[in-house]
Amino acid sequence: MLIKEDYLQLISSQRTDEVVITTMGMAVPWAKISTHPLDFASVGSAMGHAADLALGIAIAKPDRKIIILNGDGSMLMCLGTLATITGLSKLPSNFLLFVCDNGSYEVTGNQPVPRSSNFNWTLIAKGTGIQQVHEYDEINTFETDLSQILKKPGPTFVNLQTERANEPPPDRWGSFKYTYLQESLATSAHKLRKELTQ
Repeated sequence: MLIKEDYLQLISSQRTDEVVITTMGMAVPWAKISTHPLDFASVGSAMGHAADLALGIAIAKPDRKIIILNGDGSMLMCLGTLATITGLSKLPSNFLLFVCDNGSYEVTGNQPVPRSSNFNWTLIAKGTGIQQVHEYDEINTFETDLSQILKKPGPTFVNLQTERANEPPPDRWGSFKYTYLQESLATSAHKLRKELTQ
C-alpha cells in the first residue's frame, strides 16, 4: 500500500500552477512539502466539504486545474458531490479529485469509516458517471501514470489506497507552524481569491 507522504511528494513534484485544496489528514502533510500561494486548507470549516469548495472554484475558473486532496471519511460525508459533478450541464474538465483511502477517520482517532468489505470507491465514482477513474495501491504505477492524469481533461477521480497514519486534527489556532494554517479561513480565502483574479 501507499504511504500518504510518498504520493503527496510525487504530486507536489509534478504540480505547476494548479490550485491545491487540502483537508483534514492531508492539510499538514501537504504543508510540510509545499508553500505555494495556490495552496488552500479547507480546515476550520465543515468537515467533508473540501470537494464541494473545489468544485465551485473549478466552475468559476475553468481555465485553471483544481486538485483536491481528500480523505475517504471526508468524501463519504459528502458523497453527493460526485453526482453533482456529473449532473452539471458542462462537466468541469479541470477538476481532479484524489481520495486517500485508508479506511479510517484519521484525525479524530482512527475510528473505522463505516462500510462493508465490498465497498469500492472506483465503482462508486464510475457509477456517478465520472469517466476518468483510477485506483492505485503501490507507488511505482502511480508515479508512471501521474503526469498523464494531471494533463488529461476530467473530471477525474483517483483512489489512493494508503496505510493508516496518525495525523492530529489540523487547526488554525496556532498549533501548527505552516503559513496556511496560521491564518483564519477568511484570510486564506481572500488570499486565494486575489491570486486567482490577478
